[in-house]
Amino acid sequence: MTVLEILNRTKVFFEKKGVPDPLLDAQYIISHGLKMKNRMDLYLNFEKPLTPAELDILRPLVARRGNREPLQHIIGDTSFRGFVIKCDPRALIPRPETESLVDMAKDALKGIENPFVVEIGTGTGAIAIACAKEIEGVKVLATDISDDALALARENAQANGLDDTLNFAKGDLLDAVTLEAIKKATGDVFGEASTKIDCLIANLPYIPDGEKGKLQPEVDKFDPALALYGGPDGLDLVRKLLSQTEGRLNAGAPIFLEIGSEQADVLKNEAINYPWLEFAGAHKDYCDNIRFVSYKAK
Repeated sequence: MTVLEILNRTKVFFEKKGVPDPLLDAQYIISHGLKMKNRMDLYLNFEKPLTPAELDILRPLVARRGNREPLQHIIGDTSFRGFVIKCDPRALIPRPETESLVDMAKDALKGIENPFVVEIGTGTGAIAIACAKEIEGVKVLATDISDDALALARENAQANGLDDTLNFAKGDLLDAVTLEAIKKATGDVFGEASTKIDCLIANLPYIPDGEKGKLQPEVDKFDPALALYGGPDGLDLVRKLLSQTEGRLNAGAPIFLEIGSEQADVLKNEAINYPWLEFAGAHKDYCDNIRFVSYKAK
């Protein structure tokens, strides 16, 4: 079979399996399996016959995607703001819409010299890596409760040249942000003022427990449940994190949280429970969907 023939057959197979973007995923799988530089190389090699050895490479890759294993796990990585992020079952695959959190942090920190950013629930480390790369003079501490996720995040930091500058800590939400962890991340040991956070970012589990078994197979079968579900209405961990922030941020410091599109009003109404914070608004992602809320420390 030629490249074109195997591409068309793979597309049809993916359609039967319910893969959301059958042609695009077929292109990615085949170009990856044939070690092509990019998908465009497929179109330059449509008439090329595939050898038995090449078909043997492609068959298990196609079967894995047909089983709804995420494309990013099969290929091994994804792009997040142009940075290559290794992906595997240890952590949630970073989504393109989450990139907006980095833009929000960058805008909020303009004019602040050597800002101290904390990311809670770092997963693959994608947000922390992007912040460390894109915000001048920033000091970043990224935390997670999962040893597996932290190991993956460290691998990604090293692959992106940040193994000596991006710091990680294990723990439950802000409990991980100890004085020792802060001083290691900032290199600053000059007193209490240096321990306060200039920007707090978190993409915590926010899917209600009742949604288990109802999500796309790529998520339900392959993403770690620890990174997905947040209690009866999905907001248990968000509330717990907000309750821990009293006295932990500099005045005016923002908190940026990714949430579900139906959860912004709930959090706005509950802002009275955190009198040291001001609810600063709900924000849309690149697809014009409400996906974030922000607070500001008083």
